[in-house]
Amino acid sequence: MSETRTVRAEAVTAPTAESGAGTSTASATEPASATEPGAVRTGGRFGYADWRETVLGSEEARPRMAHASVVNSFRGGIVAPDTTCEYSIVYVDEPTGDDRVAGATGTFTGMQRFVGQLDGREGSFVVEERGGFDAESTVSCRFEVVSGSGTGALTGLRGTGEFVARHGERSIAYTFDYTLPTAG
Repeated sequence: MSETRTVRAEAVTAPTAESGAGTSTASATEPASATEPGAVRTGGRFGYADWRETVLGSEEARPRMAHASVVNSFRGGIVAPDTTCEYSIVYVDEPTGDDRVAGATGTFTGMQRFVGQLDGREGSFVVEERGGFDAESTVSCRFEVVSGSGTGALTGLRGTGEFVARHGERSIAYTFDYTLPTAG
């Protein structure tokens, strides 16, 4: 039997005008330290507006598996107000009781679609995400652009990025190193 629930809403939420958290839309664009020649590094912040998680299989099964549908809002170098992200999650070790998120460890993969702008260029692209979370509820993630997924002014986009989200953060910093083909 599957169960749908909302989790971690207090950990990472989309900033609001009232909270004032992460309201800056400025981004720092600079040469990337990535190994790809001509790569550019950009960054910014994101938060999530919605997290819906469904347990796969039995709630008591160990390790527990889940699927999460998430809506994120990115600003800075990537401006994408309502991204769609689908995660597959494995909770390797988790406490029992009502608050199983705190103290849980595990891993996840996901696909996220961005529609908006990358450093002022309009288009869309998809990234594949891989990451994990530790007993202190710190999430570490690396992501890579899915080859051929760029559209509009982002056609031919290649790149990788990362973020680390700590428990309770309302706005998470990300970095993204990318290249685009030159016109010619």
